[in-house]
Amino acid sequence: MLTKKSIYRLVIICFVAFLCLLGYRIWLLNSSKFISFDKQLEEISGIEFDKNLQLWAINDGGDSPRLYQLSANGEIKRTIEIENAKNWDWEDMTQNDFGHFFIGDFGNNDNDREWLTIYKIENPIDIKSDTTHAEIIKFTNPEFKPVEGQVVRKNAHYDVEAFIYFQRSLYLFTKNRSRPFDGKTRLYRIGDYAANFETEYINEFSTCTTIKELCWITSAALSPDRSKLVLLDSERLWLIENWQGDDFFSGDVYQIDLGIVTQKEAVTFYNNEVIVFTDEVFSGIGGNGYAIKLDQVKKKLIQKSGKTINARDTNEELSAE
Repeated sequence: MLTKKSIYRLVIICFVAFLCLLGYRIWLLNSSKFISFDKQLEEISGIEFDKNLQLWAINDGGDSPRLYQLSANGEIKRTIEIENAKNWDWEDMTQNDFGHFFIGDFGNNDNDREWLTIYKIENPIDIKSDTTHAEIIKFTNPEFKPVEGQVVRKNAHYDVEAFIYFQRSLYLFTKNRSRPFDGKTRLYRIGDYAANFETEYINEFSTCTTIKELCWITSAALSPDRSKLVLLDSERLWLIENWQGDDFFSGDVYQIDLGIVTQKEAVTFYNNEVIVFTDEVFSGIGGNGYAIKLDQVKKKLIQKSGKTINARDTNEELSAE
């Protein structure tokens, strides 16, 4: 029978355990921090390294249509403005094999945009002035189209914050706003050249179903050797390898814990083994860049060859490795 004293001890133990867990998660994130960004980049939403390994960044909607080249200490070295672009809601960046940058102006929080935009510019290394022009890629999807009198639908995959370039195509990962939240991100394909496209559905993947703000995908990146894909949410990386064709969700999926929850919005590869991600400033927290090495972090196997596995299978697989 529980006494008042034993209940009190139990509460103290639980509280201490919570503080220890919180402290560990704060340490886990901060131990990977390597840079703090200029205050002009408080809403950093996309990053990419050019072929000279110089870091470029973009801001979320509301800023001018500009790219920022950053120094090693996070200061702005150079800006390039895209004269025929608008920053409606810039959300991610990627690049092709030639170093051409793609900027995703496809944020659609309120489902008020039927056609979304991607800007393609030449390799920033080759841009000699502080302005440039972009090729304009437009895309739509019947699922994105607003329904009169209905703000959010049950299958709400009209919002996009993540994409990658792969084998002459662009691949989009939706930011799920379904009610009730089902935790899925859908994968769509469009072309990589100036035209109007209707997205082609490929597959979908479930992250988690607890709280959508913790589970939805905010950025994506492909390794330089095109063998690894990562998806980012507020507290995790989803590392994917060994997929078939261009169905990335057919492969092996690992979960990497990034520590305490912050508004993580951008991810890229520095090289094939080092991943860099960032968070926006929110309530005075964030505005930093973080780096992890894949051979030094704990990876939890979630899916093997397109099939979800249970905890026992995970332990056996990791033991075998």
